[in-house]
Amino acid sequence: MQAQLIALDWGTTSLRAYRLGEHGRVLEQRSLSAGIMQLPNTPRLIAGVMCNDGFELALDEACGDWLDAQPDLPVIACGMVGSAQGWREAAYRETPASVAGLSSALQTVRSLRGVEIHIIPGVLQRSALPNVMRGEETQVLGVLAALPEAETRKPLLIGLPGSHSKWVQAAGGCIVHFDTFMTGEVFAALSAHTILGRTMQRSYAFDEAAFDRGVSVALSADGAAGPLSTIFSCRTLGLTGQLSPAAQADYLSGLLIGHELATLASLQRNLHEVLPAVILIGGEQLCLRYGRALTACGFLHVTVAEQATERGLWQVAVKAGLLASTQAEV
Repeated sequence: MQAQLIALDWGTTSLRAYRLGEHGRVLEQRSLSAGIMQLPNTPRLIAGVMCNDGFELALDEACGDWLDAQPDLPVIACGMVGSAQGWREAAYRETPASVAGLSSALQTVRSLRGVEIHIIPGVLQRSALPNVMRGEETQVLGVLAALPEAETRKPLLIGLPGSHSKWVQAAGGCIVHFDTFMTGEVFAALSAHTILGRTMQRSYAFDEAAFDRGVSVALSADGAAGPLSTIFSCRTLGLTGQLSPAAQADYLSGLLIGHELATLASLQRNLHEVLPAVILIGGEQLCLRYGRALTACGFLHVTVAEQATERGLWQVAVKAGLLASTQAEV
C-alpha cells in the first residue's frame, strides 16, 4: 500500500515516526532516541549537502528512505519540535482547542530535501496559574475523533500519565480544560536525589501489594496531611521493618499517584455528581498502575486508548488539507 502521510511525534527525548496509508492505517513505524534535547551530531550528506544540523539529521534518520521512495509525501509533526527550543516555534493556541483550530495554525519549516514539515501548535490554558501542553493535544484529539458523537456529549476525562501527567476535560470535540501533575518527575527526583532513595532496591517486578498500600495511605485519614508529609513514610516504614527495600519504590509510586488521583477525584466531584468515564493514553505498564489507582479512587469506567497519536496527526493533516482526495476516517 502506498503511503499518504509521514507523521512525527517529536518530543524532548524521543522521535517516533509513522508512515500512514489510506484512512490513517499505520504501514510502518520507528522510534529513535533523537528528541530535541539529544539530536544526532555526526555530519553526513543530505540531498547532496554536507549537513550538521541536528534536526535535519534526525529527520533523515527517521524517514529519509521513506521520502526517497515518495518525495512528495506530506510531513506533519507534533510535540516539542514546535517549542521555542525546537526546529520552528509553533505558538500556543488557547483553549478551547479543536482539530480545526490547530490545523489552521500549523507552522512550517522547509528541510534540505525541499520537504515542508508542518508543525502542530501546543495548547495554552490562561488562568491565574496557566497551563500548557505540547504533543498531548494531538493525542487527545485523536481519541475524540474515534468516539461516537453521542459519547463526546457526556462528561469525559482523558488522562495522559507520565513525567507531567495531564488530565483533560473535553466537550463538543474540543479541549476545554486540563490540569497538570508533575508526579512522574517528582518520583524520579525523590528516588534519585533524596534520602528516600538510599534504602531502595530496584526491582523490575511490579510489587502490586506495595503499590496498593501507597495508594491506600494517600486516600486514608493519614493521607490528608498531604504528600510532603506522607512521603517520609517510605523511609520510616523501611526503618521499622514494615516495608522491604525492594518494595519501597512501588510504595512511593502508589503514594504519589494516589495523592494525584485523590485530588483529581475531588476536583471532578465539584463538577459532576458522578465521576466521569476515563480514557488513558500511555504506556501499558504506567496505564496499569493508573488504572488500579483510579478504581481505588472511585472512577468506575476506565479504558486505555490505542493509536491516539497517529490518529490525531492524521486528523489534523486531513483538516489542514495536506492530503489530496482522501477521507478523514481512521
